[in-house]
Amino acid sequence: MGALSWPEEALRANIIAQVSLALNRIWTEWYPSRGYSFNITGSPGYDQAYVNGRTVFAVMERLTAELFSTFVQRSGDAEPYFTEYCDGKTVTCPGMKQWGTVDRAREGMNALQILRYYYGSRVQLVTTDNIAAIPSSYPGSPLRRGSTGTNVRILQKQLSRIAKDYPSFGKPAVTGTFDEATENSVKKFQKQFSLTADGVVGRATWNKVSFIYVSVKDLAELTSEGETAEGTQSAGGWPGTVLRRGSTGSSVEQVQFWLSDLAQFDSSLVRVTVDGSYGATTERAVRAFQQKQSLTADGAVGQRTWNALYTAWVDAQSDLGGTAWPGTALRRGAVGMEVRLVQFWLRLAADNYSALRTVAVDGSYGAATVSAVEAFQTLFGLTADGVVGRSTWNKLKEVGLAVANKIVAANVAPGQFTTTTQAGSSGTAVRAVQYYLRRLAAYYSDVPSVTVDGKFGAATTRAVRAWQSRAGLTVDGVVGRLTFQSLYDAAQALEASGPVVRTVSLPAPATTLRPGDTGAAVLRLNRLLVFLSQWIPEINFTASDTPDNTFDLELETAVRSAQRYFGLTETGAVTAADWKVFRDAAEQLLAANPAGPSPKPGGVWPASALALGSAGPAVLQVQKWLNIIAAADQTADFVPETGLFDTETQAALESYQLAAGLETLGVVDADTWESLRLAAQGLCRECQEG
Repeated sequence: MGALSWPEEALRANIIAQVSLALNRIWTEWYPSRGYSFNITGSPGYDQAYVNGRTVFAVMERLTAELFSTFVQRSGDAEPYFTEYCDGKTVTCPGMKQWGTVDRAREGMNALQILRYYYGSRVQLVTTDNIAAIPSSYPGSPLRRGSTGTNVRILQKQLSRIAKDYPSFGKPAVTGTFDEATENSVKKFQKQFSLTADGVVGRATWNKVSFIYVSVKDLAELTSEGETAEGTQSAGGWPGTVLRRGSTGSSVEQVQFWLSDLAQFDSSLVRVTVDGSYGATTERAVRAFQQKQSLTADGAVGQRTWNALYTAWVDAQSDLGGTAWPGTALRRGAVGMEVRLVQFWLRLAADNYSALRTVAVDGSYGAATVSAVEAFQTLFGLTADGVVGRSTWNKLKEVGLAVANKIVAANVAPGQFTTTTQAGSSGTAVRAVQYYLRRLAAYYSDVPSVTVDGKFGAATTRAVRAWQSRAGLTVDGVVGRLTFQSLYDAAQALEASGPVVRTVSLPAPATTLRPGDTGAAVLRLNRLLVFLSQWIPEINFTASDTPDNTFDLELETAVRSAQRYFGLTETGAVTAADWKVFRDAAEQLLAANPAGPSPKPGGVWPASALALGSAGPAVLQVQKWLNIIAAADQTADFVPETGLFDTETQAALESYQLAAGLETLGVVDADTWESLRLAAQGLCRECQEG
């Protein structure tokens, strides 16, 4: 191939691709699962050619020795990627063109950039020290009813995934115990593929399960669905391995996702970037969470911390109504936190609906995500265009939260009536009733709150009777079709009216901000980039928990990465034009519908953020507090007490937030509400808060 004349980066890309393809064949047991005694062929028509004793150029020997333990993986996946390639002249293929790599290298691309050019932006290079003989995944002895352990879990995970393409097999629970359901699934699998249908998993059945599993997930294709380190682990399921500083992968991404989402609502928690790398910031965030939950604050995520994180995330989503519609449709090519949230909801949904397929939570809206969205839209009666608009977003959120809160049975849609419940009833249908009552109780003081535990006791009966009285239904404490539909419709109506417009009207700085500058404008820039970095992982910000007003090296690094991300000139200084781009991006991330009037709060946080366009008693309360503060502070602004969140109110609020060290985004969140309340109380203890 004229290797002596090829640029080294082209050679590197080809060597790494060859290593990765070989490892994919071995990892997927491509040939053993088909009954062959070998792991890979020497035929370029199938794998890659090898000629024993052939002359090898010195440059190839050097690079091969250097790159022997390096291969390609896609972010969020566990398997070596199937790096299909061909020469690109005599043979064409959908993967890498070997002669094309020469052109790419001469254009200035390095090996990773070349590989991403052909295989997409998700691919990354992985180097391992774990060089060992090729193992066989077969456990060595047959698995049968009563068997337990990791191999049973692997079998159940694979059968569970296969059942999405072969629903008649049944979907066994992934418990690690070979139970009756697993045996029945194995028998149906064996019968389908002409094996002895005895329910015992010997080598032939194990290999066939592996073969079908790899096939349905396309693990040995460019279109691979991807395999996480946990196989088909459910979105909230414990991965089985303690995560700590230095850990990487999709489970780390999951932890970071929960932490970053929780930190949006709790200022005592540390915000992290979701990058799959367990570094110092993630460790600090885990410690903060553990301390808040009264867990051992060791900074490592064991099973207790994992479960506590997941539970806290579910509770936050339930109490706060989830995440608001981002304002713009998400489609193929989109990246960022909103995409990760969509993918997480899709994974939750796939755990409960056999017609859906799981998807990697990697923040990249690729072909697999498009396919998963289309399947979801088809199942729930939406336009199947693979684009997440407002309707699809809301339904994804509803379904994801319903699955996370265990209020829907398998293949039952949220809001679908299944059975009458009453005192003494238990199970999923009761959890659904309690879940909707809990949501409604947050808005209606005459409806008592209940615990979502699936047990229909006296407290649930009282809450049901209170709702029936409010809704004009027969007050009997029994939840039949009419009462259930009333609960569901009311909860959905509140959900639809809950999100608010949270615009970010931070004024542009009077002059260009440069490294070394100080002052209020720098502090606003600091906070603005902290906010953006939580949604855009490409913005590299390692700021401390309390951003200050100094334009230091960390802020300059964040500015440069933001300029790169938005296609601006990378100077490290922030002009008015740069500021507008950053601010507009924040506005788009926070865009939603204007809020309607909130119930009279009586000094209590109204459970939805207040921003430009909001109206009602809660806004009037904020205006009163701002005026109490302005009466005592000559630097603060008075505002008209109209109950309408106008630009004057927003400007006064931003000034207060800046002085109080709060997020200066012109939005009344829970922290700002509490800060205003306490400040006003301290200045005017005799004032009424109503």
